[in-house]
Amino acid sequence: MRTLIVCFFILIGVVRVSKAQVGVSIHQTNIPFVGVNYQIKDNYIAELRLGTDNFFENIGVEGVITRVIKRDEDFQFYGGLGVRLNTFQGLIIPVGLNLYPFENKQFGFHMELAGMIVDEGELLRATWGIRYRFKKKDGN
Repeated sequence: MRTLIVCFFILIGVVRVSKAQVGVSIHQTNIPFVGVNYQIKDNYIAELRLGTDNFFENIGVEGVITRVIKRDEDFQFYGGLGVRLNTFQGLIIPVGLNLYPFENKQFGFHMELAGMIVDEGELLRATWGIRYRFKKKDGN
């Protein structure tokens, strides 16, 4: 639980200093999780992910940094690297697609495929869900 609190305060501090684009996401899989992310200079997205449907002592914590490889007004294709703490500790290699099909580009969907190298072996995880980007303070 202390790790979770420390990660939260680090994330809030980085977002305040960088004035980044802040967003939230829900990932649906056999063990769902929620994420708080920020996008810096349109190319990098850092996300703190917390597992849900668990007891507090079993909450999985992930930290992922991705780079937007290709973008359009309606989508972002990304790849990156991350780590997983608590249960299934190890390395995460995500590749995904953020889709913003509506006129309001704050709300969208995402799909992600992530290779995971964990203590128990190698896993392949597929997730899908929704993503919401809050407006920046400068009006964007």
